[in-house]
Amino acid sequence: MAVVEANDLGGAPDKNSDMGQAAHARRSSVTLRAVLLGIVLLPVNAYWVVCMEIIRYSAHPTTLSLFFNCVFELVVLTLINSAVRRLNPRLAFSQGELLLVYSMLGIGTALCGHDMIQILIPMIAAPVYLSDGSNHWNALFGNLYPHWLTLQDPDSAKDFFQGNSTLYTTAHLRSWAVPVLAWTSFLVVLLYLMQCVNTILRKQWADNERLSFPLVRLPLEITSGFGDGASGPPLMRSRIFWIGFALAAGIDIINSISYYHPAIPSILSPGGNGLAYYQWDATGYPKPWNALGRTPISFFPFVIGLGMLMPLDFLFSLVFFFIFWKLQSVFVVAMAWDFDNKMPYANYQSFGAYFFFCVSSIYLARQYLGQVFRLALGMPSTLDDSAEPVRYRTALIGMFVAFLALVGFAIYIGLSPWLAVLFFLIYLGLAVAITRMRAELGTPIHDLHNSGPDLIITDVMGAHALRGQDLGAFSMFFFLTRAYRSHPMPVQLEALKMADAAGAPREMRRWFWVLILAGAVGALSAMWAMLHLSYQFGALGKAELTAMHAYSYESWSRLASWLQTPKAGNDHVLVAGVVGFLFAAFLQLLRIRMAAFPFHPLAFAVSSSFEINFVWMPILIAWMTKSLMLRYGGVKTYQAWLPFFYGLILGQFIEGSLLNIWGIATGSATYQFWQ
Repeated sequence: MAVVEANDLGGAPDKNSDMGQAAHARRSSVTLRAVLLGIVLLPVNAYWVVCMEIIRYSAHPTTLSLFFNCVFELVVLTLINSAVRRLNPRLAFSQGELLLVYSMLGIGTALCGHDMIQILIPMIAAPVYLSDGSNHWNALFGNLYPHWLTLQDPDSAKDFFQGNSTLYTTAHLRSWAVPVLAWTSFLVVLLYLMQCVNTILRKQWADNERLSFPLVRLPLEITSGFGDGASGPPLMRSRIFWIGFALAAGIDIINSISYYHPAIPSILSPGGNGLAYYQWDATGYPKPWNALGRTPISFFPFVIGLGMLMPLDFLFSLVFFFIFWKLQSVFVVAMAWDFDNKMPYANYQSFGAYFFFCVSSIYLARQYLGQVFRLALGMPSTLDDSAEPVRYRTALIGMFVAFLALVGFAIYIGLSPWLAVLFFLIYLGLAVAITRMRAELGTPIHDLHNSGPDLIITDVMGAHALRGQDLGAFSMFFFLTRAYRSHPMPVQLEALKMADAAGAPREMRRWFWVLILAGAVGALSAMWAMLHLSYQFGALGKAELTAMHAYSYESWSRLASWLQTPKAGNDHVLVAGVVGFLFAAFLQLLRIRMAAFPFHPLAFAVSSSFEINFVWMPILIAWMTKSLMLRYGGVKTYQAWLPFFYGLILGQFIEGSLLNIWGIATGSATYQFWQ
């Protein structure tokens, strides 16, 4: 059903394949009804995400690259569309329309994610509520940032954190209006900047380098078959797909029953606590082996399915470097270097490796980018930008203006001009690296904790070398830099790829602006859902069990530490970053020189972070399965079995989503198919 490309069988859908069957459909994908449906569903989607990740602290779809809530919503829309098609084919949505709605929900989910607005809302409400005589926050940093960007009414803050109230009072709405609109405007400008960068890089990555975009393949499969004269998704008519679906869903159904009735044994869920992993704990072992720490041993069928879409060398490298990082920690303890609790500076090494990936991606595209600039300047060029989301000249001007606007905003709230430029250059560099990584490899996670430009700059230079206003401004941007799991930039590029694959390359200009609109509506929807549910349940209603507790404190307690006990610059941070950059460059050089070199440099970067702990085992299973399948069955066998692995993904996503919705509706705890 899916066409396998030469790049390790992970290529983008071929327009002559069944998966790209709708590529030549003549119906418009950007219709008023599709846009309106996306706008209507964005608040519903935000409400569901916040209920899952904040109120229940479960499932966590935005910690994954492929948001399972969006996939579930796409399946529901596709099933409804199939029924409508039987009754009146003229009323049925095209594949492009379905994918447009899916993309809008993806942007909204990214903004509503674990590392975006979920952090922003409690963070800007915290100072007025949590400042007291014990921490002296108001006296310590109350004058280091514009107050209008945070909540100022103590009564509104009290009701927000304690709950048993409602957002819908004049006082509460008035107190939140200015910060909500201000931060929404900031996010829209940021989205526009990233969209312009994606426009410039899209042709190089999608057409010239033919990156595989693994994460768009499942949405394309789900919606294929809605072109002119087609009879619906062929995936749903595959027996082998339903075998995979039944296997994955059946395991979770049995584990769900076992969760409520422990006498019934669970399947591959040894934790016994409603989670699909067993925690192996080495912290009680003798030194240096106690440095191995806690290691989840998990079985996630959907990760196995996603792994089958990734290159073999990347799968192997993820597991290898996961062990490599563990052994680094053991070596540090064995050498008694653990007097420095940051050793071996894994997050800073990863930061360097990510930046190598950004630099190398731009270097590979240098000739193409030269042609982009020639075309933008009106000089002869080999490129044609008539079918691009916007003209290259418009994209370059838009990128420059948006970047200046963000820098100007940062300067306005207190950041020194040179630091503002450096901050957003680093942030954008990481965003480009993550977007390229998703387009090429489709990694299931990319959290990159504690590696944002605010922390990197402060650790390298030392808090004592920066002004209080600089540190205050860094703290205001904490919601952007805490981690990068639900980053919106790769979602934007994947949306443009789906538009092209679904036969709407000439409509990408309209997709460009619809995605910006989705960002604005999605940001407002996420903030509404956070506020509505927080006033109902209380942001600190579950005390330390809720993520909101951490999100309220982290940024401001870090700022207080910077101001009260400012540290000198740490040369080890810079050295670790350079080592990570050079080691990734060394791995890349060997990959170029040696055809069979098994280690991928980006796996070195990704595998040091927190989330890899939960997926290393299914990634290992996927690598072993794919290796054996290709070795003994060849490409045809791999192609024939792909629907089975799509079934593994959808089986868990759909069963897990339904179970989660039932838990929200009934207020009951449920088995979680994902941590």
